[in-house]
Amino acid sequence: MMAVKFSMIFEAQMADPSRETEQQVIRDCVDQAVLAEEVGFDRIWAVEHHCLKWYAHMSAPEIFLTWVAARTSRIRIGHGVVCMPFGYNHPLRAAERIAMLDVLSGGRLDVGAGRGATLQEMSAFGVKPEDTYAQVEESLRIISNCWRDEEFEWEGLLDISPHPILPRPVQDPHPPLYLACTKVDTVRLAAELGIGALVLGFAGADEIRLMKETYDEAIATRTGERFVSDHPNDWFSALCPTTILDDRDEAFRIGARGQRFFAEAIMHWNLGTPPPRAGSEDEDTAAAIDEAVGNVHAKISEMNIPLSANATSTFNVEHAYGNYEDAIRYVSELEAVGCDEIMCMIQMGTIPQQVMLETIRQFGHHVIPHFRAKEPQSHVAV
Repeated sequence: MMAVKFSMIFEAQMADPSRETEQQVIRDCVDQAVLAEEVGFDRIWAVEHHCLKWYAHMSAPEIFLTWVAARTSRIRIGHGVVCMPFGYNHPLRAAERIAMLDVLSGGRLDVGAGRGATLQEMSAFGVKPEDTYAQVEESLRIISNCWRDEEFEWEGLLDISPHPILPRPVQDPHPPLYLACTKVDTVRLAAELGIGALVLGFAGADEIRLMKETYDEAIATRTGERFVSDHPNDWFSALCPTTILDDRDEAFRIGARGQRFFAEAIMHWNLGTPPPRAGSEDEDTAAAIDEAVGNVHAKISEMNIPLSANATSTFNVEHAYGNYEDAIRYVSELEAVGCDEIMCMIQMGTIPQQVMLETIRQFGHHVIPHFRAKEPQSHVAV
């Protein structure tokens, strides 16, 4: 059995969206990614978000990833997710950027697809929510097929006359494909399309277990008729919010506080709640989270939105917060679920750079070696 892989995901979150902080956070993310390679991580992911001032400033992930690729040599580069509805990215433009990044990284690219999350983002690019699922699927089909012949043509939601699509990627016929999954339905869709699942399981190991069971069941019963490529990718990656320090209580306080900022940001853009606030260093994090959850429940009730487990799961703090032994304990739960990849979310709005760098070092020096030791060792005759 192959040992679990480890990655990091970057959103360029920031509590203070000033021009100076924005520039520093983006540069800090690059330094974190470079350190991730040095300590043994397998992959980094960079999201695509737009116009979310109090949240994520990663609006041009392909440029961020190119910069990281130039400063690294081994770690895989995850362009995930690309907002695939046509208003964000015409599929041929996405394909060109994907291929260029695959060439410049030496074939290290992975590609995730998404709908573009919020109405704030969709409205900036003229994207209609009701069109997004069909457009994401069509974009995936175009990207998986556009380099197979000297010229590519397409009839569907888009009509494309014959054109050569250049450059061609190093990975033939295309880099591995994934889908962002926040609920059971999208996990099932990923399996039916024959692509990997990037699961944002904030509610913890039990939610991720349900998602994995759904994914495996859909794989077992699918016919292959909906595959977007003849190179299916059955890979299951689960999110793992992470802060690791020698002082486990301090790590929990800092990590939970960062996650609270992140959760409030998501609720702000999805439900119109007040913008997230950084808060003070010594405030009671548990009480703040309880208050925030109460505010969100009130907003959901006021708007008559059916409450689901996903609605407030971003406030769950039962994750890899503490010392490295706490992290090993939680990752072991995810490994037991059957995750192929643990996708660490270390870069969250209020967490200081020195804490994130220390988390990366601790994860690389203690957590990854613990699971690498489980890999079958090859024996070479001398």
